[in-house]
Amino acid sequence: MTTDLRSKLTSAAAIIFAIIALCPSAFSQQVSYNLLPPELVSPVSPVTPAQPQTLPQLPGHAKFWDRENSLLFAATAAFNMSDFIATRNNLRSGGHELNPITRPFTTSTPLLAMNFAGETAGSIGLSYFFHKTGHHKLERLTSLVNISASGAAITFDLTHR
Repeated sequence: MTTDLRSKLTSAAAIIFAIIALCPSAFSQQVSYNLLPPELVSPVSPVTPAQPQTLPQLPGHAKFWDRENSLLFAATAAFNMSDFIATRNNLRSGGHELNPITRPFTTSTPLLAMNFAGETAGSIGLSYFFHKTGHHKLERLTSLVNISASGAAITFDLTHR
């Protein structure tokens, strides 16, 4: 870049900085209530706090922690724990992680455990999101997909020792 262009850009930057630095004071000015006619200035009515209300249960809208979800979440946690153990044993015996998302966590056992715990929590969180948005089939399907993926990973780890 030539020195002429550099000096012009520096001057332009200084001018823009000065404008920005001086403008907030112009934008922060407010109309004084003393200048307004008295009929326009009225006291604010007090706000009453809202009373909590319970919404009626929608038909067919079961509770989130029902028996089926509890069993699915327990199975998700068990399969993820088994996947963690199989993956850790595979890595210790010279194997490598094929999942590119999990691969950065394979440098230590605590990181790998954190990954699988996060996977379990994420599955439960996504199920809860689907529950709240009324997608109850997807709510159950989320855990089933996670269980299936972990089962496939366990099978792969155990067959490729």
